[in-house]
Amino acid sequence: MKKGDLVIVMAVFVFCSIAVIPVAQAERGVTDTEIRIGQWGPQTGPAALWGAVARGTDLYFRMINEEGGIHGRKIKYFSRDNAYQPPRTKAIVKELVEDKEVFAFVGGIGTASNMAVKKYLNNKKVPWICPVGGSTSWAFPPTKYRFGFYPLYCEEAAILIDYAVKKLGKKRIAFFYQNDDYGKGGLYGAELALAKYDMKLAAAVPVEPLDTDLGSHCIKLKEAKADCVLMWVLPKHGAIMLITAEKVGYKPQWMTSSTLSDTQIMNKITKGLYKGVIFTIFAELPDSGHPLMKIYKQTQEKLAPKERWGIFYYAGIVFAEPMIEAFKRCGRDLTADNFVNSMETLREFQGIGPKITFGPNQRHGSQSSYLGKCTEGGKAVLISDLMDSDIDVREIIKRISR
Repeated sequence: MKKGDLVIVMAVFVFCSIAVIPVAQAERGVTDTEIRIGQWGPQTGPAALWGAVARGTDLYFRMINEEGGIHGRKIKYFSRDNAYQPPRTKAIVKELVEDKEVFAFVGGIGTASNMAVKKYLNNKKVPWICPVGGSTSWAFPPTKYRFGFYPLYCEEAAILIDYAVKKLGKKRIAFFYQNDDYGKGGLYGAELALAKYDMKLAAAVPVEPLDTDLGSHCIKLKEAKADCVLMWVLPKHGAIMLITAEKVGYKPQWMTSSTLSDTQIMNKITKGLYKGVIFTIFAELPDSGHPLMKIYKQTQEKLAPKERWGIFYYAGIVFAEPMIEAFKRCGRDLTADNFVNSMETLREFQGIGPKITFGPNQRHGSQSSYLGKCTEGGKAVLISDLMDSDIDVREIIKRISR
């Protein structure tokens, strides 16, 4: 072989060798300078009061960015209004994944809306931290890229039932609930908890999300002679029910899940009728002296002074705190799999919310809630330490799957 031919052969060999060297594929939503995170929430529609959650997350991410970001990367946050509608949620999620190329999602309000995108996000291997809703579907069975720690509705209901029976001596307990997975999750928990006391619900009254006249619903509760009513509904339905009950002279002990725990706004829209309502809550109270709470409130006053500081708003921070911690633990090597591994190292991690623990086969991070009560002027006070329910979640899953 001539020398010139040998050079050509060698050049071709080197070129081919380079061509087959695998090229590292960029991680979706992660660059040298940013991490793309998405969230949806109802800024409009029947559940618009819950829209404060996504805005609270925005505040938290802005604070993180002002502090320099995470390992040299800033968070680019995409928030969309789903108006509490599953079809709109599906369109939003597809846009954010396929067009904006977000790395992960945090929060996302609406049990039905979240169910509409659960399979899609799992198939796309998109990390999703804390779907906002107490459905068992987020963590049972465990799914690699999804981590939940919002209180299970069934467990919240069981905690309230125990308190109503043991502490308040209530004999006739009724349940007023949204007629979907959100409401039924609480309903099944209440029924299972009551069975321990050889008791049944005095009445179970469903409501549809778009209903506005609750007169007949209220009459059913009153005619059942319920001395305690648990509400698993939208904020607007909670307000309408209390106002309607006041007009007909019906005054049971009202109880609710954490979904109606923002006592300031609930007291305002009920014109003071929220006083005395007992609720579950998973985070510090608005006036807490917790060091982190003080920092977050000062940040809100600086960066978002027009926002109202309340439980719905800073819940958006609670839901994002574990995500930020996992980013920190990943270092610069941020991939979906490394992020999952970092989330699984969280053991009793705590910000202003509950203690959170995950693991390779554990995707529900917390089982504890406080009980609170609304007092004069909408002020919330705690009436219990952290409480756990003792119901068997497997029984709830069986009921839901029927």
